[in-house]
Amino acid sequence: MKILCVIDSLGSGGAQRQLVNLAIAFKEKGYEVSFLIYHDEPFYNRVLESYDIPVCLIKEASYIKRIFKTRKFIRSGNYDVVLSFLQAAGFICEISSFPFRSWRLTVGERSANPAILTSIKLRFFRWFHFLADKIVANSNANIKIIKKANPLLSEKKLHVIYNFVDFEKWKPNKEIYQFRYNKKFNLIVVASHQYLKNLNGLVEAVNLLNYNEKQQLIIHWYGSERSDKSKLVALEKIKKYGLTQNFNFYEPTLEITTKVNEADALGLFSFYEGLPNVVCEAMVNSKPIISSAISDVPLFLNENFTFNPKDIRDISQKIKFLLDADENTLKEIGESNRKVALEYFSKDSIVNGYLSIMKDK
Repeated sequence: MKILCVIDSLGSGGAQRQLVNLAIAFKEKGYEVSFLIYHDEPFYNRVLESYDIPVCLIKEASYIKRIFKTRKFIRSGNYDVVLSFLQAAGFICEISSFPFRSWRLTVGERSANPAILTSIKLRFFRWFHFLADKIVANSNANIKIIKKANPLLSEKKLHVIYNFVDFEKWKPNKEIYQFRYNKKFNLIVVASHQYLKNLNGLVEAVNLLNYNEKQQLIIHWYGSERSDKSKLVALEKIKKYGLTQNFNFYEPTLEITTKVNEADALGLFSFYEGLPNVVCEAMVNSKPIISSAISDVPLFLNENFTFNPKDIRDISQKIKFLLDADENTLKEIGESNRKVALEYFSKDSIVNGYLSIMKDK
């Protein structure tokens, strides 16, 4: 089976990581796999090269010309399956299949953005899902939104498949982890810098901590910068509130497994997500997690560790809990998270789930 994976770029985002991991898994099972992208962000290029997975870049500034060039590439490639991730890539693949096609098309929805239901533009994109064979979301929350946005879609088209985690790559490493290794509580965040990731809310929440609590906490944020000014605004607040000792910012890294292993806990503060990769991965890593009560996250984490991302005091209280917890308590929480993750995020079951629906007409 010849599979083409289509996404906007090979940048450091969660959707890119998940599609790259799926492509590698397909390759390991003996399938012919390649990538088509249209933004030159090569974070994962070397990873794909190491597995001999080719990448084609269609670099075209004009959106209309990009659609036609992508359409031509897909229609002339003799693919058996096209698998797209993210809204724009999915739309282009659906347009490319009109008025007929010989390949099977699976479109991956990766966002539970509530604006899909109120935005004419975002809802418009979902009506083109009629042209796909299957629509896959990585959370029940996401699939509910798709159903509301396009209520005429057949139930047979819609599937929920969670993110898979490589249990060999993501596992506790007792040789790396040391509780409060620098005499500080180390909270890691893995997210790009855009307003929806809520760095500003986190800054406000840290500012509500008392002096002793602030002295205990260091937040290590790994992520690329986007076009909005969220990080700039947050940095101004950090300076204004005197919190520079509490925040460290880093570029994305392929060694993120090591960084998560070194941390005492992981935090996710987004206003909305699909199913966040990093939450799934940190659970497998036996890490305590505090997270926005979004997507399907509340199904996996105890309600004592989730919060309303718009409620600054709620976020601050969850951080306080982590700071007050002893090593044994955090260890028990992490082990509980791992048990849940091993049940839901198995690589084999999820990869086979994709292959099953991609073969199903």
